[in-house]
Amino acid sequence: MSTASTSASAALLDRARRVTPGGVNSPVRAFRGVGGTPRFIASAKGPWLTDVDGNEYVDLICSWGPMILGHAHRDVERAVSEAAAKGFSFGTPSENEVALAEEIVRRVEPVEQVRLVSSGTEATMSALRLARGFTGRTKVVKFAGCYHGHVDALLAQAGSGVATFALPDSAGVPESNAHDTIVLPYNDIPALQAAFVEHGDEIACVITEASPGNMGVVPPAEGFTAALRRVTRDHGALLISDEVMTGFRCSQAGWFGLEGPQGEGVPDLFTFGKVMGGGFPAAAFGGRADIMSRLAPDGPVYQAGTLSGNPVATAAGLATLRGCTPDVYGRLEVAARAIAAAASEELDKAGVPHVVQWAGSMFSVFFRDRPVRNYDDAKAQDTEAFGRFFHGMLDQGVHLPPSAYEAWFVSASHDDAAVSKVIEALPGAVRAVTEGSR
Repeated sequence: MSTASTSASAALLDRARRVTPGGVNSPVRAFRGVGGTPRFIASAKGPWLTDVDGNEYVDLICSWGPMILGHAHRDVERAVSEAAAKGFSFGTPSENEVALAEEIVRRVEPVEQVRLVSSGTEATMSALRLARGFTGRTKVVKFAGCYHGHVDALLAQAGSGVATFALPDSAGVPESNAHDTIVLPYNDIPALQAAFVEHGDEIACVITEASPGNMGVVPPAEGFTAALRRVTRDHGALLISDEVMTGFRCSQAGWFGLEGPQGEGVPDLFTFGKVMGGGFPAAAFGGRADIMSRLAPDGPVYQAGTLSGNPVATAAGLATLRGCTPDVYGRLEVAARAIAAAASEELDKAGVPHVVQWAGSMFSVFFRDRPVRNYDDAKAQDTEAFGRFFHGMLDQGVHLPPSAYEAWFVSASHDDAAVSKVIEALPGAVRAVTEGSR
């Protein structure tokens, strides 16, 4: 195992804790799920990260998805430099935001109009408000294990029954904010039907991750997406497909590009983020024009953002989307499959229970011996084994997502050298799992 120094990262963490809660600006970065000292990254290029101690890592986080072309990609870098040279922010409309919206609409057939925002949380929060404004209803259905940003109404856990109203899942969220949220088990069609039998005329929308990645990758079971469309349409509710993570990552049209229309049609609204921002804070929500027309200034549903459609962020997003060619998606598939197959082979040889699940080139390795269909299944994995595996890889220069409940990401820049580095690290990481279990 590596004896590389992490003293500079440790010193920065100490500094950060004095001025930032937990020393991080997003909780998963704190390594609480795996233990140890988070690596403070100084620079990144292609598939490589370099920390403040000078250690290099193959990056399998990819900024949680956005870096689909690789870090500091020349075309994105050029677009950002040219945009920044003309001004950082105008507070007025600009051509870049029109071009990015046109590119999203071109790629995702059901989306007729989009509104740009600055984060995935803003996108889902705004889509929920729009759904309520369009339907005149208040209740929302979400699924346990699906994450839609830190929106008060969606930071909720299930109550005591399958279709009971939710309880706040975070301090600071009043019960009244979660009271109109119904949390159901993912992939459970009977539970969905029961919720609509009881509350159908009050439900504004169902929101779901198109293919969840925030409890690890848990794709919809056969028939589940079709059931979502059928039940919402039968009861006059909207279906919101959250593609913040999968959008333009799974395919040129995201998860929708893989799954296509289901049953009685397509989602009414979509949310996007990550890849469409090219590593900058940019997101969007969009859908049918008759629904989107309810937004201000055309309609009564208010939504605004000072930096929405920022010219530099939209330049990065547009360059990234234009760079996502069929060859890029082909490379993602090759790299991801090679890494996952090698990991599974090593774990099999050591007799370590595991299962690999996919959404396009996104995948997760769950340390359990049965498929994961919902959040309860995901929680039943061996997270301690994952923690040992994580540090076994990190010590050998491979940076996985620091949580057992996340997707692994590759980029088009993950060449043979980067993939080989990951594969070479696997035997040692698997030994860390088996030796730790003894």
